Amino acid sequence: MAKSLLIISRQAPWAGPSAREALDIALAGGAFDLPIALLFLDDGVLQLSNAQQPTSLQQKNLSANLQALPMFGVEQLYACQRSLAERGLTEQQWTMQVERLDDAQLSGLLDRFDQVITL
Repeated sequence: MAKSLLIISRQAPWAGPSAREALDIALAGGAFDLPIALLFLDDGVLQLSNAQQPTSLQQKNLSANLQALPMFGVEQLYACQRSLAERGLTEQQWTMQVERLDDAQLSGLLDRFDQVITL
């Protein structure tokens, strides 16, 4: 039986390769039907913003990768409620729906998975 995997994405979309790598791992695992969830934490919640302007940084937009997650079977998508509030991101500014979790729920989420990767 495949072990469940939680990927925690903590980096802003253009702060380095970590955000893209987290999405790539999730998409690859989903393609192999692994039980995977993705948690956006700290600056990682900025990946959800619909106000990104990647072309000004000569980067590719990550929103296409985010939108592809459910097609690859990655449907458990979470965001830290505190991180969203600290960065002023409201639900109307998200590119996709995620479940918001408070600190107590985050602790419970971590306990539900066999393996955790933080990027």
